[in-house]
Amino acid sequence: MNKKIIAVALSVILVGFFACKKKEQQPVPQAPMPGPGMGAPGMPPAPGGITMPKGELQIVVPANVKGKWSAVKIVVEDKATRKAQEYTVKLNSDFQIPNSNLKVAVGEFLPDFRMDVGTITSASNDPNNPAVNIKVFEGGKEIFKGWLYAKFPAIHPFEHPKVGLALKEGIKKG
Repeated sequence: MNKKIIAVALSVILVGFFACKKKEQQPVPQAPMPGPGMGAPGMPPAPGGITMPKGELQIVVPANVKGKWSAVKIVVEDKATRKAQEYTVKLNSDFQIPNSNLKVAVGEFLPDFRMDVGTITSASNDPNNPAVNIKVFEGGKEIFKGWLYAKFPAIHPFEHPKVGLALKEGIKKG
């Protein structure tokens, strides 16, 4: 049991490390080239000599997971008052955070998050490593794109001076 927990923790740390590198590369244009090129030429390879694929990682929701989850519970913290409120948000929908100009676009939920070189998927339909893909917009401008992890909330968290976001859990259909 302990070996399994350690293996999951190490997997998530590695995923976070490579996802962080990808996030750092995307927003900074390397040259004044026209077009939305995702993998700028001249970018250094990831540590360990592994070259990350250009463009977005493909999200694959396995057949045994697809359609089995309907929503997620997201905890929104007001950092000024240190009060947290839990909200249930349907998958693939938008959620306006009350008393703010922040909108969260909730995407796919993966109950057992796994990532390899080019794919993000779920190893099973069991909530062993729950994660939800989100985008956060402030005043209509995208300010965050990534994953919230229920068991590892400190890995690539959404960072904002006024609001904190955390995934509590996924909600099964039915």
